[in-house]
This record gives sequence, structure tokens and C-alpha cells, in this order.
Amino acid sequence: MSSPPSSKGFLQRYDARAIAAYYRWRPWQAIWRLLYIIGSFIGFVWGLLWDQWTQSSVAHSPQRAIQIRQILTRLGPTFIKVGQALSTRPDLISKEFLAELMLLQDQLPPFPNDQAFALIESELRQPVRDIYQEISDQPVAAASLGQVYRGRLFTGEEVAIKAQRPNLRPKLTLDLYLMRLMAAWFGRYLPLNLGHDLTLIVDEFGTKLFEEIDYINEGQNAERFAENFKNYPEVQVPGIHWAYSSPRVLTLEWIHGYKLTNTQCAVEAKVDPNHLVKIGVISSLRQLLEFGFFHADPHPGNLFATTQGTMAYVDFGMMDQLDQNTKNTLVDAVVHLVNKDYDLLAQDFVKLGFLTPDTDIRPIIPALEDVFGDVIGASVGDFNFKTITDRFSELMYDYPFRVPAKFALIIRSLVTQEGVALCLNPAFKIIEVSYPYVAQRLLAGETPEFQRRLLEVLFKDGKFQWQRLENLIAIAQTDQSFDLIPTARLGMQYLMSDEGAYLRRQVVLALIEDDRLHTEEIERLWNLIKDDLKPDKLFDVALGALADFSESNLPQWLPIPNLSAS
Repeated sequence: MSSPPSSKGFLQRYDARAIAAYYRWRPWQAIWRLLYIIGSFIGFVWGLLWDQWTQSSVAHSPQRAIQIRQILTRLGPTFIKVGQALSTRPDLISKEFLAELMLLQDQLPPFPNDQAFALIESELRQPVRDIYQEISDQPVAAASLGQVYRGRLFTGEEVAIKAQRPNLRPKLTLDLYLMRLMAAWFGRYLPLNLGHDLTLIVDEFGTKLFEEIDYINEGQNAERFAENFKNYPEVQVPGIHWAYSSPRVLTLEWIHGYKLTNTQCAVEAKVDPNHLVKIGVISSLRQLLEFGFFHADPHPGNLFATTQGTMAYVDFGMMDQLDQNTKNTLVDAVVHLVNKDYDLLAQDFVKLGFLTPDTDIRPIIPALEDVFGDVIGASVGDFNFKTITDRFSELMYDYPFRVPAKFALIIRSLVTQEGVALCLNPAFKIIEVSYPYVAQRLLAGETPEFQRRLLEVLFKDGKFQWQRLENLIAIAQTDQSFDLIPTARLGMQYLMSDEGAYLRRQVVLALIEDDRLHTEEIERLWNLIKDDLKPDKLFDVALGALADFSESNLPQWLPIPNLSAS
């Protein structure tokens, strides 16, 4: 595959200062646009108030839903993005509004074909008929930033052809300028304690939006995403045809499947909705906790259910990156949440930037316990991101929390993913899938980082915590596909390694103190791992772990030589 063409000199990165300087000398453009935005919503707001006064909200709900969808469509790409985010929250908006806003995913009014084909020819520098053997007469999908045609290359491969909307950059810059201006003026008066950071959130959104309209960047993101999931066949990513791509035209593999915008997609694809939900949630967790490279816009129009039982991502314009320290701290936060170590959880919020380093976290600790105290408790089945965000909003109002710009995208991604899952299964609870995944990763101890975090879970004040281990196993086993034995095998192999010396001694102490060493489960696990260890290694491991104890403490099946003779 050839290298992607260079976009150097073509892409104009988002620059808040440059945009502000431009419109500072053209105030009439900003004023007219602002008046147009306000005027577009006046009739809608008045209609909602009138419906409340006349007690006709239910009867007029379909009409208002159509009205808001039309308003957002007229206002253009920036506002369409807002509508797309709302379309994934069936727990926040009514069914009528949800159905209409879903149309914003890929059923927007297309722009004329002659403009699209002229753009393709200009970007690829040859006639359309010489590039594609076939191309559809009309777009098969029209989204906020471009539209898609179905085609076929002369090599016979079916492809999707994305062509960008004309004059896109000027429209985005003006709306972003106004959004940032409003954030600076009114952000401090919002009920959440965001302060000046709201402008940083707008800047983060603007940066990602400008990256999204560079199709070279999108193609590179797709290839990187595919590389991350190459060993996870449940996630499918279309291949990129670089010879037929440019900064404003992208040709990629055609995906046969059913978009998740269709509530019957799982039925039509003959796939269990819960299976799709699990794929989506676990893939999101892997993006955040393993790869650090995550999809920031996983709305239903960007996701497909395939007849092979896989989920396909088809749009990679809005992505973001987490550094290793942030990934580690996120895992730490999950571990501390599971352990109910709220003092350490407060410190995690400092590391992640939600609290400044000079913040006195002592009064915040009991507040965190009030907010998250029942996450692992009996009410975990009723816990979702809506509950978390609602409670956290109250916390941010009372304490000096702030949302770092990067985490605005993470929160948006998680909330959107949960919204997709709720569309497929209204009874879905994201915690029921995410907790078992994290528990399984901790129990497996696949990396030194996870091994260290497993130690944090299993020990408190220098003592082994059996209840925590049992809780962790119970959480992991809520996933019916989870097989404890292979995971236990990995854990036992680590336990018998040089790196596991400290944990090994503490476990043996705890086993003997709690009189658990003679259980059938321990014997079974021992039989699983003993064949992997050479006799001399086995002797060294056992001697090192059990030297403090007499032979009377040892089970009969454990092949340990006479210690007194040693």
C-alpha cells in the first residue's frame, strides 16, 4: 500500500487567537450570525413554554422534535454535532425527539452532486470516470461534514467515497468563535464550577473538529485504530485506499452491515444485541485503558452491526490520545473506586487535573464517599454514566472541581457509547460490562502495571484481603464467558515467579492464618501450574515461601521436601 499523500501546507490548524483576530475586524459577520442563531431558537423556546402553559406538551412533542431537528440542520455542522450527541441519550430525551435527532447522523440534506464530483476531480486531479469504475448517482449518506457515495474501483473492490462539504472551514470558524466568546462571557455563571476552563473545552472541540475535516488525518487514524485491534476480530475497521484519497476526499473499504441508527439493526444482522453492547463497551475500555487512543465520536451513524457478529467503526475523524501516566491513573482510579479508597481516589482526581495540586482534599473525601459509595454495592445494577454525571455535577458545584479539556472528549465518548448501548438494549447497565472487564484484567496481571494494581487491591495495611479477592472474582464471573481457570493459571504463574516473591509469602501467611490451604480449589490450581515449573524451581519457590512454617502446616499433596533436613 502506498503512503498517504502529504497534507503539508493544506491543513489549517485550529487557532483561537487567529480566529478571534480575524473576526475582531469583521464584527458585523459575528453579530449577524449570533442574531440568526438566537432568532432560530426563539420560536422553539416559545413553543415549549406555550405547550407547558396549555398542558399540551405530549400532543405537540412530535411537532417540536421535527422543529428542533430542522433548526439544528439549518444552523449547520457545529449545531448538528450537538444534535448527534443528544441522539444517543434515550435516557435524557423523549422517544419523539430521539427519532428525529437520529436523522442528523447520516440523513442530512446533501449538497449537489456536481459540486461533490467537481471536488473529487479537483482533489484527485483526474475525471471521476477515470478514478472509479462505478459511483452511485446519489449519495448514500449525508453527514454534517460531508457525504458518502458507493463506488467500485477498476480492481473490482467496493468502496465508500467521502466528499467534504463546500466552504466548511469558514462556517466552523465563525461558530467556534461565537461559542468561545459565549463561554468566556457566561461560563462563570453556569451551575457547574467550570470557570475559565469552559473556553479550553471549546478549544479542544475546535482542535478536534479541524482535525476531523482533514481526511488524510482520518485515514491515518483508521489504520492506527485497526492496528490496535488486529487481535480482536470482533472490531472491524475499513481499509484505506490512499491512491484515491486527499485532504478533502477519502476512499475506503465498503462495509456490509447495518447502522446502529436503526433500532432493528441487531435483528436484521441476526446478532444478539447484548453481544453488540459488550463489544462496544469493551472496545471503548480497551481504547482508554490499554491503547490510550480513543474514538471521541462513537455515535450510531459511525457504527455498524455486521452479519458476522462484529461491530465496525467507519469514521475516524475525531480521535484523541492519552499518555501513559493518564492511562495508569485511570486504572488507579478504578482500583481505588473498587476498594472504596476515597482518599486515594481524591489524589487521582488531582493527578488527572480535576483538582489543582494545592487543593485541600480532606473535606472532599467524605463527599466522594457519598457520591460513589454504592457503586460496588447492591445498587450497582442501577448505576450508569447518567447517574455518575448527575451526582458529579452536584459535587463540582460544592467543591473546586473542574473538567480538563481532554476529559470533556472522554466523557462525551463514554456517554455516547452508553447511549448507543441503551438504544440496543434499554435495560443495559454499563457498569455490568465494564467492571467485569477491569476485574479480569487485574486478575490476569498481564502487565507489570496491572500486577502492581492487583497488589493494591489485595492488600490493605500490609494484610492480605480475602474479601477483596472474592469480590473481584465474583465481579469478573458476572461475565458468563469468563473462565476463571486460565486467568488463575496466569496469576499462579506470576505468584511462583521471582517478581511474585512478596505476594507469594503474604498469600501463604494468609492461607495458613485463615486455614484455607487445604481447599480443593487450591489443590486444583496447584495441579494446573506445577507441570510448568522445573523440579528445582519448584523446590526454590516452595522453600522460599514456606520456610517459616513447620511441616505440620503443609497439605499432603504439596510436594515439598523435608524442610528440617534442609
